[in-house]
Amino acid sequence: MASETTERYSDEHLAEFKVIVLDKIEHANRDLELIKSAYMNDHNNGTEDTSPTFKSFDDGSAVMSKERNSQLAIRQEKFIRDLKNALIRIENKTYGICRVTGKLINTERLKIVPHATLSIEAKNMQ
Repeated sequence: MASETTERYSDEHLAEFKVIVLDKIEHANRDLELIKSAYMNDHNNGTEDTSPTFKSFDDGSAVMSKERNSQLAIRQEKFIRDLKNALIRIENKTYGICRVTGKLINTERLKIVPHATLSIEAKNMQ
């Protein structure tokens, strides 16, 4: 196996992938803002004094909702970080090269999962 990869995507392909990644980052940031907004507004809807009988159920539900939104926010932040790392690989011209096999990752896979660092072949080996 050669120490340096000779096969890579053309600059034209990389430019196309960059547009896809930037679009995904934009959507992911909007989604993250929605998740954070929901998290910040979870605590009450102004009805805390109308149904004292079910208050304990509401409190439990609110805690679960906050935990769920927190988990979603963490996942979304990781997704955004992975996309930003893909941009770095595009700039370095190493984007789309499987980190296990050294082969090019299929373009269809990269269009669907633009932050992928493994080919299907490598993924199946895991």
